[in-house]
Amino acid sequence: MKRLPMRKIREVLRLKFEHQLSIRKIASSCNISRATVSDYLNRFAASGLEWPLSSNLDETTLDQQLFPVQPPASKRQLALPDWSEIHQELRKSGVTLMVLWQEYKTNHPDGYQYSWFSDRYREWRTHLDVVMRQNHIAGDKLFIDYAGQTVPVVNQHTGEVQQAQVFIATLGASSYTYAEATLSQSLPDWIGSHVRTFEYLGGVPNNLVPDNLKSGVKHPHRYEPEINPTYQDLAEHYNVAVVPARVRSPKDKGKVESAVQIVERWILARLRHQTFFSLASLNEAIAGLLTELNNQPFQKLSGSRRSLFDSLDKPALRPLPEMRYQYAEWKEARVHIDYHVEVDKHYYSVPYQLVKKQLSIRMTSQTIECFHKGQRVASHRRSQHKGRHTTQASHMPEKHRKYAEWTPERMQSWAAKIGPETAAVIQRVLATRRYPEQSYRSCQGIIRLAKGYGNDRLENACRRALYADTCTYRSIESILKHNLDQQPLPELETETLLPDEHENLRGSDYFN
Repeated sequence: MKRLPMRKIREVLRLKFEHQLSIRKIASSCNISRATVSDYLNRFAASGLEWPLSSNLDETTLDQQLFPVQPPASKRQLALPDWSEIHQELRKSGVTLMVLWQEYKTNHPDGYQYSWFSDRYREWRTHLDVVMRQNHIAGDKLFIDYAGQTVPVVNQHTGEVQQAQVFIATLGASSYTYAEATLSQSLPDWIGSHVRTFEYLGGVPNNLVPDNLKSGVKHPHRYEPEINPTYQDLAEHYNVAVVPARVRSPKDKGKVESAVQIVERWILARLRHQTFFSLASLNEAIAGLLTELNNQPFQKLSGSRRSLFDSLDKPALRPLPEMRYQYAEWKEARVHIDYHVEVDKHYYSVPYQLVKKQLSIRMTSQTIECFHKGQRVASHRRSQHKGRHTTQASHMPEKHRKYAEWTPERMQSWAAKIGPETAAVIQRVLATRRYPEQSYRSCQGIIRLAKGYGNDRLENACRRALYADTCTYRSIESILKHNLDQQPLPELETETLLPDEHENLRGSDYFN
């Protein structure tokens, strides 16, 4: 059995002990098989650990506790019956479990005994033709979908019409409903609608039951859907479980499909003759009709969605976390040999020991966080400068750190002590390289020429190099070796900028 990342194992334990989900629901939420869920729960029980896990328990120790090194097996494995064949044989007249067990023992004298045989068959049979009954428990499930209808929003300046999507969420026990319009069904809008739904409800349910929308479910599957990493991040922040509706299983989402129909009839149909020029005005209209919908008395039951919500769901909802969820996207990235990972064509450093390792990158509008085996190994402020590097000195090997002390400003400061012509040359050298660190050796070499030839001669050589537009170490060294700096320049005035007149150099954030 393939061992999963420790982060997913922790998620299995969280859903089991904090949400009391069944093995089937945990498997569906975590995109793993039920056998894998059972194996991890059994390992946890055998480890002697208790939930919640201690904050001092690191990934390595937890791995050792759950997957101890096993000594070589001294006994051979007993033969397992083919339960599918057993099941087929039992359909035949006169065939019983006892008869089949006796045949099994004839072929495998050292096989299992009858009690084990019959118990395991009955356990296997329970997984056939399972029909899940929807028993809606207060505060348990929030069903989520989009309406089939859209609402046009007109740009009053250009006349362009954009079809707004209508997000709908309804609680299982009370049918208390939330609806809002967004410009798309994209991931940011999907996540934002969830955040606003929780705030509208004033609490958090135990489970989210979305349809298999791409923003929520990365890879739909009847048995093992894969949750979008950002959606999973939201679920962990609010401590909820995501259990998507099964593909082509309308009974799984009957509650929200009914809510969609009611919203379309009660709200969208009543707005069909209105023209909206902004998303805000559309949502204001939806909010007013939504209040009426939730207060409308039931036809066949006493009370309303609002009264049932107040008496059933609201007391059972868990409180909102102190901090509102900050939208974040995730990606996988392998650490390059220069101990940087790439995010939107900018490069962020991580500890050099992680070169060639696969990391999980969490990206918000302000920060970049890098995780290895569930542990955060680096955090940076997000940069919008493409093709540049953000590097922390602590991430470098010791022999690289001395170069971090070299900055464009420091190079210019050294050159300015020699003279304005040398400072102008250093400015030119730094500006001609894509990354300033690529020019540090050349700059250092030019500055050191002053030790052998003196400041005045280097100033003259730099003046000639600027005139000829050959600002390189080799060119300036050649001018000095052949005494060309002693010869007068042609009658042409050249403008030389002082160091403080130059623009800020590129790459100054390389050593944040």
